[in-house]
Amino acid sequence: MFVSRSMTRKVITVDQEAYIFEAQELMTRKNIRHLPVVDKANRLIGIVTDRDIRSALPYRFFKESFSETKKEKLSNLSVKDIMSKNPISISPTYTIQDALLVIQDSRVGALPVVDDDGKLTGIISVRDLLRAFTNVLGIGEPGTLLCILVEEKVGQLKKIVDAITKENISFGSVLVARYWDENKRAVFPYLLTQNVAHVKKKLEKLGFTLLDPMQWYLDQLPKHEVTAETPK
Repeated sequence: MFVSRSMTRKVITVDQEAYIFEAQELMTRKNIRHLPVVDKANRLIGIVTDRDIRSALPYRFFKESFSETKKEKLSNLSVKDIMSKNPISISPTYTIQDALLVIQDSRVGALPVVDDDGKLTGIISVRDLLRAFTNVLGIGEPGTLLCILVEEKVGQLKKIVDAITKENISFGSVLVARYWDENKRAVFPYLLTQNVAHVKKKLEKLGFTLLDPMQWYLDQLPKHEVTAETPK
C-alpha cells in the first residue's frame, strides 16, 4: 500500500513569518502536533511541532513573573526561529512499510509528503500508519492471533495455511518473523474466529510448536547475564 492512500491530504500549514503563539493556537484549535512550514508556492521549507513550541515557551513563562522585555522577546518569536529546516520528507510513492522504517530511524512523529518539485501533497503520522496496518492486517475484526514455530524450509507455510483452511476458518492476515533460533521462523496467522482450540490441536499433531505470541516477544529480548554483588 502506498503512502498516498494513507496520508492526510488536507494539511494544515503555517507561514514561517507567523508568530509562535499563532502556531500554538492553530495546533490547539485543529488538535494537531505537527505543522509543515511552506512558502508561497507550497514548497516545504520546514516543520514545527508542539515540542518545538514548548521548548521555546517554557511552562514557567505562563506561571512566573517575567520582565516585560523578556515577555515581549518571547512573544515576538516567529515560526522560522524555532522550526526544523529541511525536514525529513517522503514521496507519495513510498509504501507504508517504507514510511514506518523512516519514522523509526529518524524518531519523528510524522513525515511530510512532497512531490518531485518539493511541493507538499500530504502528511503521514504514526497514527495514520497504525490505521493503515490495522486495515492491512485485518485485525480490526474480532479474531485470534496464533504463534507457530516452523523449521526454515520450503512448504511449511503452505502446510499451515492448508490445515487451517480445511477447518473453514478465514484469515485476517499471515506474518512471518525471525526467531532466536536461526533455523526456525515464527508464523503469525490472525484467524477471524475465537474458536481455535481444535485447529491448535491439529497443528500440534502435525508437529508444529505453538507459543503464546507474547512469549515469542519475550524470547526476542536480549539475554543479559545478571551477576549479584555482595554489598560491602
